[in-house]
This record gives sequence, C-alpha cells and structure tokens, in this order.
Amino acid sequence: MVLRFLLLNGPNLNLLGRREPEVYGRQTLDDINRDVNLLAADLGCEVEAFQTNHEGVLIDRIHAAADDGFAAIIINPGGYTHTSIALRDALSSIELPTVEVHLSNIHARETFRHHSYVAGVVVGQIAGFGAVGYQLALRGLMARLS
Repeated sequence: MVLRFLLLNGPNLNLLGRREPEVYGRQTLDDINRDVNLLAADLGCEVEAFQTNHEGVLIDRIHAAADDGFAAIIINPGGYTHTSIALRDALSSIELPTVEVHLSNIHARETFRHHSYVAGVVVGQIAGFGAVGYQLALRGLMARLS
C-alpha cells in the first residue's frame, strides 16, 4: 500500500514568489508542490496538496484527512499558526502525525510570530529552511511511519 500525505497550506501562501520574496523566497506554491511531488515519487509515496485562505475550509480538510486515506499531514498554517486555537483543536482531534512547516524562522521574526498554537499537537516543526522545509517534513514523516 502506498502511503498518502496531505500537504496543507494556509492563508496568503498562494502568493508565494510575489509576497515578500526576501522573507519567503521566490518559489511559488506550484513550484513547492511540484518539488514535493517529485520527492514523493522517489520515496514511493503520494502527496496531495491543498491551499486555502479560509480557516473553516482548512479545518474541514483536516477533519476529513483520515477518512480520505491519508497517513499523515504536512501543514504550513500561515498566519493561523499564531491565532487559531480552532486549528489546533482540529489537529488534536485527529490521529494523524502532523509536521508544521514555516518557510521563515518564525522564532527570529516579530515577537507575535514566536508562538505557535499548533506546535503542541504536532510531531515536529520545521522553520527557516525555505521551501526545502516541506521536503524535510515529508522525509521525516516517511521515516516515522516506516
């Protein structure tokens, strides 16, 4: 059976490549998704990517993940990282290992970005490695599930 991973991206990440490239890099979300899918093919797994700017839609996708056959989740919650207890509750209500990814080092930025509501309910957090952070998350989850 092929392991399937859900790759979730929250608000404003659809603007990657154009939005503050000095902070978030020049790669677009399509570039990131392509690179993660290439790695997934090499690792013998599958990744389905989903992005939304809407908190409730993100939560609904998390709730459906296990029923949809996903083994784990990779999530960049964007700004919801620092604001959404509801997102934290959604992640804690499912039994799928999840890795939190941030393109920038949130701990080296503005003080309000230092706190992650979801960090306490995920198996790991990767921050500051740019787009390669998504690939690191996939590799980490593959190792954890092997």
